[in-house]
Amino acid sequence: MSKVLITGGSGFIGTNLIEYLINHTYDEILNIDITKPKIKSHYKFWKNVNLTDKKDLLNVIEGFQPDYVIHLGARTDLNGRCLMDYDANITGVSNLLDTLNYASNLKRVIFASSMYVCEPGYIPRDFDDYAPHTLYGKSKVETEKIIKARNPQYTWSIIRPTSIWGPWFGEPYNRFFHIVLSHMYFHMGKRACKKTYGYIDNAIYQIMSILNAEPEKVNRKIFYIGDYEAYPITTWANEIAAIEGIHIPNIPFWCFKVVGWVGDLLKKFGISFPMTSFRLHNMTTDNVHNLDPIKEIAPNLPVSRIEGTKATLDWIHKQDKK
Repeated sequence: MSKVLITGGSGFIGTNLIEYLINHTYDEILNIDITKPKIKSHYKFWKNVNLTDKKDLLNVIEGFQPDYVIHLGARTDLNGRCLMDYDANITGVSNLLDTLNYASNLKRVIFASSMYVCEPGYIPRDFDDYAPHTLYGKSKVETEKIIKARNPQYTWSIIRPTSIWGPWFGEPYNRFFHIVLSHMYFHMGKRACKKTYGYIDNAIYQIMSILNAEPEKVNRKIFYIGDYEAYPITTWANEIAAIEGIHIPNIPFWCFKVVGWVGDLLKKFGISFPMTSFRLHNMTTDNVHNLDPIKEIAPNLPVSRIEGTKATLDWIHKQDKK
């Protein structure tokens, strides 16, 4: 039996990862997060620890002595006004690296970064080529640079999750599902674009494959994670609609531009709106990533898009009844 420490285990990916470990392993689990778990049965694994509090973090590391660490803890929203607003990401990873020096049994660490170290549509030359377009993305660039500079002696990997979705998710894809379900989704004329999305069970499979792979296959390497087939959001929306018996109409693209401008204006007054010019740009820009490296060690994704969509709809309907 191994000891697995998860930072940010109360978040979307962390919640699903803990569920997997509970159901498929005998590992001893510890989740450190400033947020309470989403699932009541996870409370027994949780400690309220802030990654920016180095003293508390060291006490946890020394007391638990993990064999494996999966670092998911981060601020992930795009609402920060300066880079210091994402100090949990930058100072957090620095503190974690420092305190892991006191984990005498440590075998492997997976650090979560983000695809937003590069803006949508940008194809990096290599994993040291960055082009962030948000403060969140810049914070993740800094975390990657810190990890690479420290270059710890244990086996370590960095993952860049793509657009991951599924049960327990939040923005933006929880909203996307609900927009389709409420008959408020419209196709943007002919402005379809392809993106790399990833169903959560497939992402967990990929993370576990990295955790269990031979060290030479994953050590000091970076992996995008997601489903291996990129697809247009129109295809996905049509599949959701077909399952639910919904018809999706086409609307001229210029209408969406106007709605985006309205959203921009409302945002200036602090009013939340589902569409802005920034979001429209992201929705209409191809963003396909090279997943060949992760495919080599995790070749057989367990869940198809249709299966994942049905499971997610079932979860949404159950949550909406609560």
